[in-house]
Amino acid sequence: MNSTLKAHLGLLGTNLFFATNYSAIKYFTSHHYAGPLGINIIRVGVSLVLFWILFLFKRPEKRIEKKDFPALILCTLTAIALNQLLFIQGLSLTFPIHAALLTLITPILITIIAARILHERITIAKMIGLLLGAMGAVLLVSQREITAPGENVFFGDTLVILSSIAYTFYFILVKPLMNKYSAVQVIRWIFTIGFLMTLPFCYTEFTEITWQLFAFKDWFFLFMVVVPGTFFAYVFNVYGIQKLSASKAGAYIYSQPVFAVIIAIIFLKEYLSFYKIIAALLIFAGVFLSNKKQN
Repeated sequence: MNSTLKAHLGLLGTNLFFATNYSAIKYFTSHHYAGPLGINIIRVGVSLVLFWILFLFKRPEKRIEKKDFPALILCTLTAIALNQLLFIQGLSLTFPIHAALLTLITPILITIIAARILHERITIAKMIGLLLGAMGAVLLVSQREITAPGENVFFGDTLVILSSIAYTFYFILVKPLMNKYSAVQVIRWIFTIGFLMTLPFCYTEFTEITWQLFAFKDWFFLFMVVVPGTFFAYVFNVYGIQKLSASKAGAYIYSQPVFAVIIAIIFLKEYLSFYKIIAALLIFAGVFLSNKKQN
């Protein structure tokens, strides 16, 4: 198997692994086995241990310069402290299909905000894409469906959107660091600092996890969230970006909500209603237009 095919399979696996998180995390929070913040600190903590184990098998890396640590801390704030905490808390309050589709607005935000920062001209296609994506998001957020006790779809959707905004700024801020250092090295430090940054917010829920209620199925779901859904997903994504262009790697994000929807329907019996299909089409069209290259 050549490296290009491996890269494509790695990116496909990345989005499949990320997609499993929506239903697996929702499973834990809806059954009250663990709070969202408790699950998140396990994801971050185990992943940082695995990243440091991976470091033992890597060739010596260039040391991160002291002047770059403020940027690294800012990336950690947006990627871990804000993005992950807002996302996982929002997912616990809304539907996995909502969260998967709303996360898809990230490429639209990246294109628009990056264009402003880099002083690039925003084309009509990009503006239409932003409008369509916003319409899809509003359609999702504005709907009222029967929910389980403790859920608040509107608030959950809002948190997911805010997490996408945080990730947008992370994606833009981290690019200079990725160009200067190895991607795995940058991510390892982001997870390390992120663990320390989020521990005070997650510790209480971690201590309240009802480990004694865990059956084999629950341990398996936790493993899927932590190892494939977090660690492997990040590693495979980095590998894919290194072997292929960033634009090709970014195109695979279209597959993530598709996987997430299928998994949610099969395992959580979630209903794919008409308005969700329309919202999905609007958001997909928005992503396509906002990332369409100008001739």
